[in-house]
This record gives sequence, C-alpha cells and structure tokens, in this order.
Amino acid sequence: MPCDEVLVLIDDSGRVVEWKDAAENRFGWPAEQVVGRSVTTFLRQLATADEWQREVRAGTAGLLVRPVGDGASLLWHVCESQSAAAGHDLAVLQSLLTRSSLRMHILDDRLRVVSTSTEAGEFRPSAEGMPFTELYGFAGPEDETAVAHGVIEDGRAVMNRLVWSTTSPDRQMRRLHLVSYFRLEDGQGHVMGVVATAADVTAREYARALLDRVRTEVGHRLSVTDVCREFVQALVPDFAEAVDVEVVEGVVLGGEPPFAPVTGDVLLRRVAIEGSALEQPVGDVHASTPATPTSRVLSDLQPRLISGHEPWLTTRVRSDTDGPLRARSVIVAPLELHGQVLGLVSFYRHHLDDPFSEDDLALAMAMCGHAALCVNNARQYMREWIIASTVQRRLLPQRSAEQPTLETDVLHLPGSQGEGAWFDVIALPSERTALVVGDVAGQGIASAVTMGLLRTAIHTLMALDLQPDELLARLSDTAARLANERAALPSEDSLQREPLTATCTIAVYDPIDLTLTIASAGPAKPVVVCPDGMSINVTVPEGPSLTARDISPYPVTTVHLAADSIFAMGEPAIADAVLAAAARLRTLLEGAGVRQLADLRAEIARGLSDQNRAAMVLLARTKSLAEERVMTLALPDGPEAAPMARAASRRQLEVWGVDEEIGYATELIVSELVGNAVRYGAPPLCLRLIYDQMLTCEVSDTSPGAPRVMHARSSDETGRGLFIVASLTDQWGIRYRPQGKIVWAQQQRGRPTPPV
Repeated sequence: MPCDEVLVLIDDSGRVVEWKDAAENRFGWPAEQVVGRSVTTFLRQLATADEWQREVRAGTAGLLVRPVGDGASLLWHVCESQSAAAGHDLAVLQSLLTRSSLRMHILDDRLRVVSTSTEAGEFRPSAEGMPFTELYGFAGPEDETAVAHGVIEDGRAVMNRLVWSTTSPDRQMRRLHLVSYFRLEDGQGHVMGVVATAADVTAREYARALLDRVRTEVGHRLSVTDVCREFVQALVPDFAEAVDVEVVEGVVLGGEPPFAPVTGDVLLRRVAIEGSALEQPVGDVHASTPATPTSRVLSDLQPRLISGHEPWLTTRVRSDTDGPLRARSVIVAPLELHGQVLGLVSFYRHHLDDPFSEDDLALAMAMCGHAALCVNNARQYMREWIIASTVQRRLLPQRSAEQPTLETDVLHLPGSQGEGAWFDVIALPSERTALVVGDVAGQGIASAVTMGLLRTAIHTLMALDLQPDELLARLSDTAARLANERAALPSEDSLQREPLTATCTIAVYDPIDLTLTIASAGPAKPVVVCPDGMSINVTVPEGPSLTARDISPYPVTTVHLAADSIFAMGEPAIADAVLAAAARLRTLLEGAGVRQLADLRAEIARGLSDQNRAAMVLLARTKSLAEERVMTLALPDGPEAAPMARAASRRQLEVWGVDEEIGYATELIVSELVGNAVRYGAPPLCLRLIYDQMLTCEVSDTSPGAPRVMHARSSDETGRGLFIVASLTDQWGIRYRPQGKIVWAQQQRGRPTPPV
C-alpha cells in the first residue's frame, strides 16, 4: 500500500521512538513532548480536541499505519498518504495498543509463527514454525488462511474478525477470538509476512449475549411480579445458579419508589426466585436487616461481591444436609432508577471453581439497570390500572335493582388494562326492567370515566320511559358530544389521538306481557335458554355504534319468553367465547334452564380463566307477574268512563287489601287520568292497575298528544288534573307506543299485602 512520507515510528510496546518534523507540523506537538511516551495519550488528546484543532491537525491527507519488522522485532510506521483507504488507521492502532488481552504474532509469508508478543510487549520465539491457525485451533482454518493470504497480496488490513477456536492455547475449552491481520514489510517495502493479532473475547461476547437476552426477554409483561420472574428465568443457569428479586412493597402496588438511602422501616417483598438452595419463599415480606450487604446496597446503591463465608448468608441460603452453605459466591445489586430504589437482586453461585468476578459485578449492574427500567414501567402501569379499575368498580352498580319478576346475576372479570365495560339493571314503571350491557373501547382511566358518563346518561334517559331504540338514539347524541370534546383536546394530549368508540345493548323485560324488547348499538348475540334447557340465539340487527356518523335508526327486536327462561347477553368481546352458536363455552348454557344463576356464572368464569381480557356477561331469569296482581278494564270514550273506572278501581283495591287512605288517593288519580283521556285522547281507552312493589295506574289511548302539568290560577276552573296527580304520586310519566300512548302514575307503598 503506498506510503508517501513516514511521520512517526512506534515500537511494539506502543511508545513513540521517532517524531519527525512533518509530524510536528501535522499534529502541533514538538518531538521533545512526544518521544518516549505512549502514543495512546496523544491519540486520546487528538480525539477530544475541538473541531478547529482537529481540522488543522488532520489536514487533507489520510494516515496509514503499517507494521514493519525483521521477524524478531516490530515497528509501526505512521505515514501520510493520499490513498482512499487511509483515514481510520489511527483508531485501529489505538485499539491494538490499548487492548490488554491482545497478543500479536509475526507470521512469515506461509503463515507460520515466527515470534509472539509477551505480556510486557516484547517479541520472543513461541510455537515457532507452527501454522497460526493450528496455534489457536480455529474452527475454520481454511477461511482464516484465505483471509491472511489476501492481506499479503493486496496489503489491505482485515480487522476484528470473530473466530471460534475448538481449542485455546492452553487446551482447556472452546473460545471466541477477535482476530486482525496486517501485512508486514521491511524498511524497503518488501513483503515479509503478516502481523496477526488475537484477543480472547469469549467473556465479552458472553456478557453481550447475556445482556441482549435480558433486553429481549424481560419487560414483555405489565406486572411487576411477572417482569421479575422473566428476569430470573433469563439468568438461571447461564449467569447464576440461583437468583432472587426483592422489591419494595409499595412498588409492587404501583406506589412511588423511595429515594436512597432506604431506611430499615421500608418493607421488601420477595417476588421472584429461580434456582435451588434459597431459604425464603416467594411472597415473603420483611424489612432489611441493619449492617448487612442488603442494607448497605439499599443505602449507597453500590453492588456487593460477597464470599460464601459471610454470616449473613445463613439467613438466606440452605446448607447441604451435612455440610456447609451451598452458596460460595454472591452478588447483591440494587434495582434503582434515577436514585429511586425499586428493590435489589441477589445472584448465587455454588461452585468454588467459578466464583463471581469484578467483570461479573459490572455485568450484573448492567442487567439490573434494564430490569429496573422494566419494573418501573410495570409499576407505572400498575398504578394506572389500579386507579382505572377502582374508578370502573365504583362507577358500576353496587347493587342490582331487586325485581320480583326478574332474577339477575353478573359475571364481571376485570381485564389487565382497565377496560370500560359496564352493565346496569334498572327498574322501570309498570314492573318492567331494563337490562343494559355496554363497552367503551380503549384502556385506562379515560375509558372508565367515559363509561361512567354514558352510564349516568342512560339513567337520566331511562326516567323519560323511552323505548330501547329511542334511548339509544339519544345516548348516541351524548356519545357524539363526548367524542367531539375529545377531538378538540390539544394535540399534545394523547387522548386526542384515541377516537371514542362505544357499543351498548338495551333489553326491556315486561313481566305482564312476557316480552323482551331489544335494541343494540353495535354487535349483539343474546341467548335465551328455555325452561326445558334448549338454548336459542336471538337475532338482533346490528345498529351503528354510539359514536358513528351513521344516522340510521336502531332496529328493535321483540321476543316472547316463557316464565323461568334465562336470558344472557354480554359485551361484544365476550360474545364469541360464550354466546355465539359455535362458541367453545356455549355448552355451559345448554340445559341451564333450572340451574341457579350463581352456579352458571361460576362455571362461565372458570371457562374464561385462561384469557387475559375483561369479560362482562349479564344473566337474567324471567318470572311472570301473577294475574291477580293486574286489573285491566276497557273504557268508553264518554263521560261515563270516569265513574266506571273509579268503581272498578275501588272494588279491586278492596280485593288487594289496600287501606282506605291509599284507596281514596288512587280513585282520585284514576279519575283525573281517565278524564284527561276522554277529553284530549282518542279511543279506544283502557285502564290498568298493577299492584306489586308499587301501585301503578295506567290509562292508554291512541292519541299521540302528550299531556302536561299546568299551574292553574285560583280563578281557573280547569288545568289542575295532572298537578293533582303529580302531588299524590311518587312518579308519573308518559310512555309512547306505536299506536298512541300510556299515561301512568305510581305510588311507593312497600310490598303488597296478600290478596283477600
């Protein structure tokens, strides 16, 4: 390779033996400051020089470094050259001269060893005449021979080849070497052979592979305990024969880790153990014992390398049956991040011939650094999950509405990420019951809070006594407003980039007509299990999701149920696992007609135990309202309707055993409702009294016009009817039907007395 001018001569120990004027002009240092000193000192200064100095010293030409020798000694020539291959050789030279484990070999043109460098940097005959590939027992000797011959032919150095050797020079074990080749020339430029360097990097590559494994295998789970379990499994048995991880108790629960130094009143929980001979079990909670390696590590965050003679080990490691402690070498390292203590890790080796070294101590700290980052991520997730789960749990109904005509049970398996699924069982007028199952897409606190807002909106809309499809239409308007508010958040808010999507299914059960009216925003696959055990899928047309821009109406499905039927519905994510005709758990619903809902819910929960997601299934067993609890009377559309209705009501209330005061109020309510229907409604008219948990009066007609409460003046002769009704009842309202409406009023009077 061309070398225009020699600037520096360096001996085989790395010291400058000649510094020419051209070198002083090039680098700026005079010869008296350089000769006799190690060249690596100046290379480091050159690497850290400011940009202007480096520009001046580097010039426009590259630098070539080539070995020159006579077979017994070696000099490194640093030359100035315009070759395109020049420019990186100074860094190469620095790497060679500063690598303590590197050995240099002078080879002849047939790649036989002429001499080998000693630890002091001197060249002496060693394995003289042996082929270089045999000296190290390279696994691919032909490849190395070809590479070395290529260096001799074209003069281009080959650096940093990773080569496995089947036997090392001491013939003990398989090793990995970093090998480089340089063409060797004499002072006249004649090719003499090759300078080959070999550094044993087995330990370095082993450490790199182990660290890569930790980085690859640790941190996939979102639980502090699971992350620690991944960590110990990645290290045993390749790095240690046993590993245990202790985490600050508050960190396991998502709390903020304390800053060092950690005092003795901070509790540690042992969350993961891998390997044998460890004394304490997983789950053990304890305080750090003062004046022990663990307390010192938690105090100064510096790792400790401990021999097997440390008395502290007797409390942590079991001994052999009749012998001393099995642990011979121990590393205790902190799990810390930015000065905050997450816990500590203890590594154990049991064999005397392979104790931990200082290199192992540095590797343990590097691995613990990654583990600490993963543990902290899991801790932050755990904290948000706890908050989201708490919000969701508090926003869900704490107690279902007790209806004698409907028995309900709910399976709610919280997911690992705090989803927004919810359910509701809401009592409606006329002894009807609304069953609601919904789901807000997404995870965390935002989904739980949105779920709470939608659930509150549903309760508000239920007071209007709307049909399921009308209720979903108004709920969709509310969800759309929430979606618009989310989209209007600042762009830096991560929630702004998450579109709001929600589904909801509403079913209203009428125990008098034994009907179930269902509408769904999103997919729904409800199932009815008949009293004889036969299960039937109810076909419910899928309506648009709550936040969809589709303005199509929500389809309504009405099915007739026999008493003692079981109705099951769930959020869409669980439908395919339980409710669909081909679902793997569908068989649990077959033949469930006479079983207790609690037993059915428990079996479904066991069947879903292998999944890591939220599950919401609402189960309901229907019952009919006894015929003697309902009175129905068709009325004429003339003035005789009110007296007829009062007389029939009086007789029925006497049969039910209603006291005189309630009976008088009920007659007045009936009279006012019937009078309004006669005056403002359209025939046919009908009166219905329902006496169960509440006493309900209903008057229906076919007119769509809605009555309203008027506040009459003292001189007005009309307009007081509904005002009187509102004053005497707990609640009143209007329920629209496809043909007309029902005006109802109900009084809360406790449980009904047995009929006379």
